Amino acid sequence: MKNLLFLLIGTFFGIVMFKSEAASWFRIYEMFQFRSFHMYGVIGSALVTGVLVVQLIKYYKLKHINGSTIAFIPKERSFYRYMLGGIIFGLGWALVGACPGPMFTLVGAGFIPVLIVIAGAVAGTWAYGYIKNRLPH
Repeated sequence: MKNLLFLLIGTFFGIVMFKSEAASWFRIYEMFQFRSFHMYGVIGSALVTGVLVVQLIKYYKLKHINGSTIAFIPKERSFYRYMLGGIIFGLGWALVGACPGPMFTLVGAGFIPVLIVIAGAVAGTWAYGYIKNRLPH
């Protein structure tokens, strides 16, 4: 039953992504050329929503769906680490025209060649996990 709930939430998220044109290659292209505010508005509203939800979880001490406490563990501060990761992510996003959420939305909308992009993303994630311990964090 819990998996059905996750499937419904994911489907709703995909529909919202597609209808808001957040999965549109053209909208992403416009964003990287600084021609349109559309995607910055979508990303900004997601950021504000995320901050508000995190604050509500902390304030009301909300629990996970399985009853465990939700803990926010502070991350290690490192400018170069996050800057390099952000640059690599941004370059991949600009080259492909989609970040991870819209990639699955595009497959659901029938754009089957995006499966190649998803395979590349999975391979890149696996490669990072494989060499992570040998990198200078």
